[in-house]
Formats: sequence, C-alpha cells, structure tokens
Amino acid sequence: MLQLDFRTLIVPIGIVRMVEVVLTCICFALAASAGIPTSATSHWAWCMFCWCFCCFTTLLIIILEFTNLNTKVFISWEDFTMAFAMLATLMMVTISIIYPTFFACSSCSREIGASAVSWLCFGLYAAEVWLVHKRPGETSGFLTTVPGLLKILETFIACIIFMSLSPAGYRRFPGTQWCVAAYSICFIFSLLIIFLTIAKLPSIMPFSFDKAVIGFNIVAVAMYTTAVVIWPLYVFDGNPRPDICKRCPWDDLVVVTFMTVINFLVYIGDLAYSVKIVFFTHLEHNYEN
Repeated sequence: MLQLDFRTLIVPIGIVRMVEVVLTCICFALAASAGIPTSATSHWAWCMFCWCFCCFTTLLIIILEFTNLNTKVFISWEDFTMAFAMLATLMMVTISIIYPTFFACSSCSREIGASAVSWLCFGLYAAEVWLVHKRPGETSGFLTTVPGLLKILETFIACIIFMSLSPAGYRRFPGTQWCVAAYSICFIFSLLIIFLTIAKLPSIMPFSFDKAVIGFNIVAVAMYTTAVVIWPLYVFDGNPRPDICKRCPWDDLVVVTFMTVINFLVYIGDLAYSVKIVFFTHLEHNYEN
C-alpha cells in the first residue's frame, strides 16, 4: 500500500522541483511552437531534449518521493538526486546560452521567452543542487563528493563535444577519428562509473573500486592529451575561418577544440583529487588511528 508523504511537496526542495517542472515545460512548449529551424538543427534538438529530459525526470523524482517509493528502489537515492540536479544545472546553463545565440532575434518573442525562462530554470536547478547537498544525512554518496561531481561534469562536456561533431569534420583523417574514439571511450567509462555508483555495486566488486577509478582517470588523461594535440592540428591545418561564417560548421570545430581542453583539465583535476583521497587522506587517517 502506498504511503503518501505530503511533506515532500511543501519543503523547500519540493517546491523548487514543482516550479522546475512547470518552467521546463513552458520552455519546451515555447520552443516547439516557434517551429523547427532550418539551420543548427542539432543544437535545437539538444535544447529540446534537455528541457524534456529535465521536466520528466524532475516529475519522476517528485512522484517517487511523494509516494515513498524512493525508499524501495535499489539505487543510492542521494547519489541519483544529486547527479541529476548537477546534470540538469549544467544542461540549463548550456542551453540558456546556446538557444538565444542560435535562434533568438529582436522580433522572435517565443524564442526570447524560452531563453528567459530557461535562465530561471538554471537558477532553480542550481538551488536544488545546494538543497540536496545540505540535506541532513544525505551527503555520503560518491556523487556528492568532488570526484563524483567531476564525473558528471566530464560526461556532460563529452555530450557538448558530440553535439558539435560533424561526420564530415572528422572522417577525413585517421587522427580525428582517433580523437572521436577517445571522446567516446572516456564518456562510456565515466557514465559506467556513475551508473555503478548509483546502483550501489562498487561495494560488491572483488577489487578496489576507488583504485580502478584512478586507473581509468590515468588512461583518460592520456587519451585527452593526444586529443588536445591532434584535433586542432588536423582540423585547422589549411582550414582558416571562412570570410562569410555566421554560425557556420567551422565554429563547431572551435567548440570541440575548446571543450576538449576543458575536459582534459577536468580529468586532470579528477585524477589529482582522487589520488589525494585514496592514497594520502586514507594514510593520514590510518596514522591517526
């Protein structure tokens, strides 16, 4: 028998989530009513997906907590809610920049409205991250730690890279194909680590999950090191910016280059922080005992 918990709807985080559902739905409706653009369709599709994904996932979280079914699921609920809130925050800030840049104009009232409401959504999801993190007794999950949050950031940046990739831009050279393979491999394993953590599987593994994550981070840093060098070397060699280029495919090459460098730095930070926690913090704790 379901036990309804009306308190989850009147606490601050419950109110924030209900407003998020309404506003993301408004964003989706405004953008959809404006029609499908003739250019930059991949960016438009990404914006629509983000609003839709955040709306329905937030609604699912509200329903599960309202019916107390969140206590019956075989996942780490604090990790799941923190991971989603962080991911939604990143999604909202990104599409709040992308959508008006590509699709808004001085006479585009619906696009302007969707952009403005999207910024409100970003503020709400950022507030949810803070509220989830401050919940008493719910900050022990891996994804609520700095390495966990960096894992979410790594996968999100990879999504931005994939959104900006064009087959015509990387299929011409083996070097750029290697870069796409590096992005894909790192993305898959980062996503796998997040899923394993949410499903509470690391504790039953026959090896040290923390040290395995460090091993993956070392490989990821090495792969992104090659991508940071190889990608711009191939895509910009003999390929200057066209004289007439208003949001042209060349700009997407710049986005991929910039995001590659950003993700490279994030993986380095992730590796450094994980090594500090696993090897140095644990050693200090053992010495104190």
